[in-house]
This record gives sequence, structure tokens and C-alpha cells, in this order.
Amino acid sequence: MQYTIRVKPGSRKGPLVEQVAEGFVVHVRERAIDGAANDGVVRALAEHFDVPPRDVTILRGHTSRIKRVEIDGADA
Repeated sequence: MQYTIRVKPGSRKGPLVEQVAEGFVVHVRERAIDGAANDGVVRALAEHFDVPPRDVTILRGHTSRIKRVEIDGADA
């Protein structure tokens, strides 16, 4: 399934995935430096949906806080 997410890098709440009307808000501790926040997003979503990290793919928004992700094997 594909989801629209909003990322909050450098968050003290992280790692945390919250469901909101527009999709999900993902709080990660990693800062947006050298793709560290993206790695944190993949790990947080994989844990939230109980899938391996290899099943989480960022489709769009690699350098944006709003991303489109695909999660194989995820149930809504």
C-alpha cells in the first residue's frame, strides 16, 4: 500500500508513528543530514507495520518532509 507521510526529523518523541487524517506523521530522532532521517523513517515505519525494512520504499520526497512511501505487506 502507498501512504503519504509527514516527517519530523530531530524529534525528541521519536521514533514514533502517528496516524492523522492526511496519512501519518513520523517522528524520528535522526537529523536530515546525509539521508539519516530517511533511514530512520524506514525503520520506524517497518516497526509500526511489522514488516522488514526492505519492504518500505520511499517513492517521492527524498529531500522533503512530505513523502510518499510504499509498504509491501502492510494492512491499513
